[in-house]
Amino acid sequence: MLWTTEVLSRIQFAFTITFHGVFPTLNVGLGVFLVYWESLYLKTGAPFYKSLCQFWSKIFALSFGMGVVSGVVLAYELGANFSGFTYFAGNILGPLMTMETLSAFFLEAGFLGIMLFGWEKVTARTHFLSTCFVCAGTIISLMWIMSANSFMHTPAGYLIEDGVLVPDSWLSAIFNPSYIVRSSHMLIASLLSTCFVIMGISSYYLIKRQSVTYASASFIPALFVAVVLSITQVGLGDLVGINVLENQPIKTAAMEGNWQTQAGAPLILFAIPDQKNQRNLYEIKIPKLASLINTHSWDGVLPGLDQAPLDRQPPVASVFFTFRIMVGIGFLFVLLSSLGAYFVYKKNLPRKRWYLRLLVASMPLGFVATICGWMTSEIGRQPWTVYNLLLTKDSVSRLPAEQVMVSLLTIFVVYMSFFAAYLYFMCKTVRKGPGDLSPPDGLGYLISSVSKYD
Repeated sequence: MLWTTEVLSRIQFAFTITFHGVFPTLNVGLGVFLVYWESLYLKTGAPFYKSLCQFWSKIFALSFGMGVVSGVVLAYELGANFSGFTYFAGNILGPLMTMETLSAFFLEAGFLGIMLFGWEKVTARTHFLSTCFVCAGTIISLMWIMSANSFMHTPAGYLIEDGVLVPDSWLSAIFNPSYIVRSSHMLIASLLSTCFVIMGISSYYLIKRQSVTYASASFIPALFVAVVLSITQVGLGDLVGINVLENQPIKTAAMEGNWQTQAGAPLILFAIPDQKNQRNLYEIKIPKLASLINTHSWDGVLPGLDQAPLDRQPPVASVFFTFRIMVGIGFLFVLLSSLGAYFVYKKNLPRKRWYLRLLVASMPLGFVATICGWMTSEIGRQPWTVYNLLLTKDSVSRLPAEQVMVSLLTIFVVYMSFFAAYLYFMCKTVRKGPGDLSPPDGLGYLISSVSKYD
């Protein structure tokens, strides 16, 4: 690999957006759970639920701060490193990103202070509304970001005048052909990732026999949501796959490792793609299953990479493997959540310490799957920045490679320092725990069953 300005700029942006993306992903899900728990406090008046909300709000605040700090850099990177892209697509993507700031970030930032510090300063209903607004802000932010990103994959509602994009229909641009399924897929991914973080931290408390009542109140709703959403995500993933096949067939070919257009294409479970020779090595495959999954027909025609010249093909190995990691973790989540629901039904979850430890170890997997999904999507779009309209090589600013290298190394060192601080305060918050208030009646079986097995 030659360390050109293009390569270094892409690595820098990929690192920055990957680092940043973890924190909004967690906050989208945490915001929803905070609304749920605070609604129970509003309904029952039990201090237990107030204390539960305050505990998880600390983790929300830590992640929100990290998201803001790491996200600010992205806008500067677009202007500095990808001036060709901002010049070409700025008339459409600029307003979309501005709307994200005005309608989402301002909503979050405006009510976050009340949510965190207003418990004794405003009424319970006012505080609950502030939590709802913060939650809504996180979701609205995701929807605007996904609209802008989906436009880059399936551009619509535009004209090209004087060599740049200009809006022709804002509704078509915002609700472009891939927006609904991709934003829904990302929203559920955020909620599902958060569920496993909540279950993981709750499992840690159950293993340690610490803050058991809070672990119970956190674990059960997260498990219920995880069961529903993990299965739903499989169906949504199928819709996303159909949409990709319709709008970006070469990406589908790369995801499937399919070099030749064929009917009844096999599902390749494992292979080592050899892009130079346009073939796979060491294939393990199931006949016709890729056609069934992508076209819903055993004999459906699956496009191959032979439909695009080599310089218009994405890096196949990266797309092929990240796609399989994402799908594998998705099915693992179905298994883990279903297993947890079975243990809850049998009323022996606290005895399954191996399962609780597995949940603790699984906490990062939702973010790994989300990152791999983004890599599949974004690398699969290459060599285009705006699909079929703007090549990535034409998007990059004319900067000395050395200058980009310095900024890349600086960002890496600073971000890793921030991440170390984040992990320190996160672990400190978790170790301290939410406390030991008595729960309201009818919270669930876990409290008594944990005491039983002490």
